Amino acid sequence: MEGIVFVIFHSLMKELKRHSLFHRIKWRKFILAAAFFVATGALLQTCIVSYPPMSNWFLLPPLTLTPSSYNIFEKTSYNISSNTTSHIKGNLPMATFEHFPPLTSLHSLNSTTMLPPSAPVVEVRAKQKSRRQRRNTTRLAPSEPMIVPQRPRVVTPWQRHVWSLRPDEALVYARKEIDNSSPILANDPDLYAPVFRNVSLFRRSYELMESILKVYIYPDGRRPIFHTPQLMGIYASEGWFMKLMEENRQFVTRDPARAHLFYLPYSARQLQHALYVPNSHNIKPLSIFLRNYVKMLAAKYPFWNRTRGTDHFLVACHDWGPYTLTQHAELTKNTIKALCNADVSEGIFVAQKDVSLPETTIRRPRKPLRNIGGKRVSQRPILAFFAGNMHGRVRPKLLQYWRDKDEDMKIYGPLPNRISRKMSYIEHMKSSRFCLCPMGYEVNSPRIIEAIYYECVPVIIADNFVLPLNEVLDWSTFSVVVAEKDIPNLKKILTAIPLRRYLSMQTNVKMVQKHFLWNPRPVKYDLFHMILHSIWFSRLNQIQIQQG
Repeated sequence: MEGIVFVIFHSLMKELKRHSLFHRIKWRKFILAAAFFVATGALLQTCIVSYPPMSNWFLLPPLTLTPSSYNIFEKTSYNISSNTTSHIKGNLPMATFEHFPPLTSLHSLNSTTMLPPSAPVVEVRAKQKSRRQRRNTTRLAPSEPMIVPQRPRVVTPWQRHVWSLRPDEALVYARKEIDNSSPILANDPDLYAPVFRNVSLFRRSYELMESILKVYIYPDGRRPIFHTPQLMGIYASEGWFMKLMEENRQFVTRDPARAHLFYLPYSARQLQHALYVPNSHNIKPLSIFLRNYVKMLAAKYPFWNRTRGTDHFLVACHDWGPYTLTQHAELTKNTIKALCNADVSEGIFVAQKDVSLPETTIRRPRKPLRNIGGKRVSQRPILAFFAGNMHGRVRPKLLQYWRDKDEDMKIYGPLPNRISRKMSYIEHMKSSRFCLCPMGYEVNSPRIIEAIYYECVPVIIADNFVLPLNEVLDWSTFSVVVAEKDIPNLKKILTAIPLRRYLSMQTNVKMVQKHFLWNPRPVKYDLFHMILHSIWFSRLNQIQIQQG
């Protein structure tokens, strides 16, 4: 044995001397000692494996078990792995280590290979965990797994009754329930009653919508016009509604026989991008395209012809939305249209049947709620503010009377650079008491919802405009509507509002804000649900007319 150690050590030293590192004096002793221990360790490992008698010098004697010794595990935590090595946790009494005759064979759980009878059982110690790891680790016995009970879904007899109704029967039932709804005695913590026309009626209608409504989305239509939401810009409302509707699991059904409403999932903005020829001033090809699409649905499915399209709806925020429907009479007359361009003077948008869609400006789709909020009234020195491009009949008139005419009235065209460097457009809205929202080419304006976002009381200047969500919200409590002919008297109208009333209006703007927010994941009473409720409510009004 000593000769073998000498041979290994001599070979290592001969190899080390070939390298320059060995000749450095400060490393020589360290290298010599390391080489000696490596050689000795390698020799000992070889001898232990090659000569079983030597294992008795370094290892415990082989451990074998008899039936009489099994009871030692009753109070010991143990675990047998699927490999051939057994890991035993716990200290066994020394009295149980008896030398019984060796077992003839030892089988692993995953193999039938037989080990030599004299092979010892080597105890392997698990790596000790730190005190912090032991403290944060939950100790569970293998026979006691943690089971988290799931809360069972409770289905009430009322829900069973409603779900058993046919779609038309369910709508009639919902209409009667709303008509017979009783007033709410206490304030709803989620609804601020002063901003609603009838908060009791709205709440009951909303509850019925959550329990009953099912929407079928037609899978037909090629991208990008269909099923491709645009989530940024001033026309983002149609895209956000499409996105959240198609992702929804509560209201969407794949069975059209269960549906109360049918959604035509196209984007007016994408339709304009795909089909309109720039500078042609001709949108008839867009109307023909939609006409052919509806004819295809009527030929492929029975649902359109069953009601002539009265239980179908579309959502379009582009200014051209109403004009792209004119080539199909039933699409224009019967379908529920959620439109930003809600102008009753043109004969396409029908009040109390169609839905005025809020026009929202989304600058960052990943953060749609960015910059939401405003300043206190005491930090709003500007009486009224407007800045924007000059188009339509109202804005040039506004500038004619008020640009550079009064220090309290900050009225601009496009915000000048010398002004925007000191205070941005958003900061102007957050620093103003009233935000002017004049119409452009069409009656709708994204400034209305922007004003609500920045907690500035909106002043709406657009004749014949049906305000968004007008069927449930009382706009007189949080906005000012000024006729176009009264633009010269604008400051007089605003300063005539008492401070107490203004403070109430500004508070109402804050409270109604939640109903105009796009959330990446829809929240109860947010804009997605409010638009869907308006469509649902419109359908129920049709049921009431048909039953009458």
